[in-house]
Formats: sequence, C-alpha cells, structure tokens
Amino acid sequence: MSLKDLLDSSKDKSLSGQKWHMLRQTIIKRLLSVGNATIAELSAELQSSVPTVTKAVNELLPEGYIIDLGKITNSGGRRPSLYSINPTCAYFLGVEVSIASMSIGLQNIKNEFVSIELGTSFVLENTQESLFEFCNLIKSFVEDCSVEKKMIVGVCINFSGRINSMEGFSYNYFFSENRPLTEIISEQLDMPVHLENDTRAMTFGEYSEGVVDDEQNIIFLNYSWGVAIGMITDGKLYYGKSGYSGEFGHSTIFDNGIMCQCGKLGCLETEISGWSLVNQFKKALKEGKQSKILVDDSSPVLQHHAIIAGAFNLEDPLCVDLVTKQSEKMGRYLSILLNIFNPDLLVIGGDFSQLGDYVLLPIQSGLKKYSLGLVNRDMKLKKSTLGRRAGVIGACCVIKEKMLSPLINN
Repeated sequence: MSLKDLLDSSKDKSLSGQKWHMLRQTIIKRLLSVGNATIAELSAELQSSVPTVTKAVNELLPEGYIIDLGKITNSGGRRPSLYSINPTCAYFLGVEVSIASMSIGLQNIKNEFVSIELGTSFVLENTQESLFEFCNLIKSFVEDCSVEKKMIVGVCINFSGRINSMEGFSYNYFFSENRPLTEIISEQLDMPVHLENDTRAMTFGEYSEGVVDDEQNIIFLNYSWGVAIGMITDGKLYYGKSGYSGEFGHSTIFDNGIMCQCGKLGCLETEISGWSLVNQFKKALKEGKQSKILVDDSSPVLQHHAIIAGAFNLEDPLCVDLVTKQSEKMGRYLSILLNIFNPDLLVIGGDFSQLGDYVLLPIQSGLKKYSLGLVNRDMKLKKSTLGRRAGVIGACCVIKEKMLSPLINN
C-alpha cells in the first residue's frame, strides 16, 4: 500500500475508527520524525498500551508501511524487535527546469534516489507545445522507473522567476489567468503537483541534505546565469507575504544605464551574474585581451558555462580575473544582507560555486571588508555540497515536506 492511503481520512467514521486511524498515523509519524523504535518505546511515547501498539504494528507490517529490522540486544530477557518506516511505502518526484535543460529525480521516503537524470535536453519556451513536451518528458521518466506510479505521492517542479507556490502560478512561464499551472500539469501527470522557485528549492535541499549542520538561520546564494537568494529562518523556508522573497539580483544598485533582464536599469545582475560575465568577457576581447577559450555565439548560456570552465579547467587568466573581480563585488553586496539578517550560515551555490576558492575567497574578502565585524565573525561561509543535484534534491524535499506535513505536524 502507498502512504497516500494513510494520509487520507479514515473511512471508518465511528469514534473508535477515528482513534484507531489516528494511532496508526501517530506510529508512522514517530518513525518518520525520530527514527527506529521498539514496541515498548512506541507504547511509552504514545501513551498507549503495549497490546494496542502491538496490534497496530502487526497491521502496518503486512500493509507495507513499516518493516521489522530484527531483534536487538538488551540487558536481559526477551530481545525486542526494532521497527522502521518502510523506504518503499512512498516516493517523491522532483523536477528542475532551466532554459536549456531539465533534471528529474525520484526519492524514496528516506531521501534515497531510486532514479535520477541530470541535464536532459529541453528548451524552455513560453508556449503550449513546450509545456506538453515538458509533461511528456516527465511521464516518460516515470514510465521508465521501476516504481509503480501509484506509489509516487506527489511532484515538485522548480522554475526560475516569480512563482506563487501557494496558488500554483508561474508568472514567467506557462502563465494562464484562468487556471493555476499546477492544475494543468496535474491533469497531464495524474498526480499532485507543487510549484516552487528554483532558488528556494535549492535552499531547502541544502538545508535538508547538504552542507547545513545544525544552523537554523541560513542564506543560500544561487550564483548562476542570474542571481537570487533563498532564506531559512528558524528552520523554515522564508517566502514573504506573497511568496516572492529572494529577488536579490533585481535590486537596483548601479547607476550604469544597463537594462536588466527584468526590464529595469542598474540591477545587481547587470554587473554580477552569468550573463553579465558573458558581456564582460566579450568586451575584454574587443579591447584586445587574450583568452584560451572560444565561446559559442549561438547560445549565451553555453558561453557562460564555457567561461566558468575556462577558469576552472584551464586557469585561463582572463576568465579567472573576471570571475575574481565579480565575486569580490558580490561579497560587498552580500555584506548588506549579513548586516540586516545576521545569519548563522551563508551557502554559496549555483554554477559559480563549482569554482571553489576562485569564488569563495574573493567573496569572503568582500564580506570582511564591508560587513560589520561582529556579524561576519559569528557567521560561517560554506560552498554547496550538492552541486548540480541541488535543485532536484530540493524539489524532492519540498514535496515530501508539503505532502507529509499534515501527518508530521498534527
């Protein structure tokens, strides 16, 4: 059976039926949130008799919600069995969409990937044809998996730009005034769908499975083609009133007359981003500077990746110089966020994070130079450990949290 069945209300509407259903849910909640347990431990924590808990466990075992890990040693007497949530009782699908590709992954309830595909070729266009192609790629992935579709509890899809997660709208791609995008895709996939901003999902992925230890107040920088931040406050994703928090790259900072991709002049991204790096690189070549790399004129996104690779793989002086100068400038403006939010941890993620110290050291230099000493001293700076999988992992974690929150938080 799927965990979907246990998440639903009890079909037995009698008081005793409702109580029994709640006990079964509570046992699953305990195993999910705390971990493995014996019947005696469950009985004590749930304040229910051993025979009652034993009966519920004996129901949940053949239904496939929990598994018996075998006997454990104790100080004497009969050795008790240790019970755990069954990893195969539920699966969560995560999808990350970028301009020129998409990545898909399927995790079980213990956050283990059973299937993942990174960088599948897909051109994101704001057309109905592109949407249907996107849905078909997801359906093909699900069909090729070894997991039955009915066992997938839900899917989270990450898009860049302005996402209203609460109402299910994407205002940059596939926007319809009449229907939420979640409703349209859900009909195509025949499963619950949640939309999330890509940076916010990456932030939650890093918090759940990445570089975060016990920090509860975190800023995650998605330093890629564009620039955005995600925030964790007191262990919770921060959305803001309407769900549009984190648009750091579209802060009007420079008086440079350069138009940003958002349509405004002088945004942070106009001088610090992947697309601004491409412009700076081309300008430097026109001024007579030399580089080891050749860029593909057909795609600005490929150019951006080529310059990063030039710095990382070839140690190309021009690429390294441009990245270093940009990153120190990034540190300067990140210091504003540090002074305002005073986070436990700043995580550098996105495409630029793969450059390691080429990016981290100049950012750190900018932070030390421009942020308050007390704020900077108390904060840790780390590089993302999830790399290209951050978005997919984050999407899986987001949909898991959304779907299981009624069970865990009740």
